[in-house]
Amino acid sequence: MTENAKNEGAINSRRGFLKSAGTAGAIAAASASVAVQAGAALEPGGKSRNTHKGSYDLPKAMTLVSIRKHGGDTLGVKTPHGILDVQAAAKALNMHPPLTLDEMLQEGSALQLQDLIKVASKSKDAKFYLDESKITHGLLFKNPGKIVCIGLNYREHAAEANEPVPKVPILFNKYNNTLNSHNGTIKLPTDVSTKFDYEVELLVVIGKRASNVSKEDALNYVAGYCTSNDFSSRELQLELDAKQWMLGKTLDGFGPIGPYFVSSDLVTDPNNLDIECRVNGEVRQKSNTSFFVYNVQYLISYISKHFALEPGDIIFTGTPSGVIVGYPKEKQVWLKAGDKIACSVGSLGELKFDLT
Repeated sequence: MTENAKNEGAINSRRGFLKSAGTAGAIAAASASVAVQAGAALEPGGKSRNTHKGSYDLPKAMTLVSIRKHGGDTLGVKTPHGILDVQAAAKALNMHPPLTLDEMLQEGSALQLQDLIKVASKSKDAKFYLDESKITHGLLFKNPGKIVCIGLNYREHAAEANEPVPKVPILFNKYNNTLNSHNGTIKLPTDVSTKFDYEVELLVVIGKRASNVSKEDALNYVAGYCTSNDFSSRELQLELDAKQWMLGKTLDGFGPIGPYFVSSDLVTDPNNLDIECRVNGEVRQKSNTSFFVYNVQYLISYISKHFALEPGDIIFTGTPSGVIVGYPKEKQVWLKAGDKIACSVGSLGELKFDLT
């Protein structure tokens, strides 16, 4: 065989190999694309995992907590018998409900949890139920897809900040590192800030994909509500170039939420809830969500016209007046280590956290 013939054979072999590899790759890519489009996620190694196994029915008649255990946070259900330990009941009853709020919302599996609650309620096994006063609260949310925040959404708060009432909702964001629990602590990052402030807020939890929804239909996409606090560093938010709201709101632990997730059917009107924040027992904020500039329906509709809201996304809806930054400068006494914060919104439960 001549040298040219050898070279030509080698080239043909390589072409054949590349053609085969390309075909195999295309098939694999197509398979992966179909899997993703069908609602499957790819785990490490390329294995598919169905993440949309539920019906996405909104939860009904549920007040949920997160229970901190050695193996991680898990769901609890507030009942007349105490807190139903979902993980313990599921194991004993050989059922497969969601074990976290993120899982329930993002996988659309509220009905599986409701089934467990019904079966457990008929059981005489008291070990399923815990004394609420003895549980350690975990994170209600650990991995929401989006944390959307609304600025200056009460007229009196805009006035105390010397800002005009927004002509459209002001949107900004937090990240998952901010998520904190009921009875949690915030370690104040005094190396980067000293002006710390509270902001009690109603938290809205999305239960169904909302894209370009109308105001009239918007509440049909809400899974539930929580008490929350959009804790803030004012000099990072307001005193840096261009007023960096995201930076001032996104330090570690700056988003306490809890103690409960309350399903939307148990909240008659999210736009008429008393809202209050107390520092060391002293009332600092006291208002009602009826004083929203933009109510819950408007916010969901407005946001969804710009980007889709997915199940498990959460919205901090803004804080009323009474924040420290709204005081005259000579009366501004910023929060410090040792302070104890308590917040309430309607009957959603009192959120407490400490500063260290």
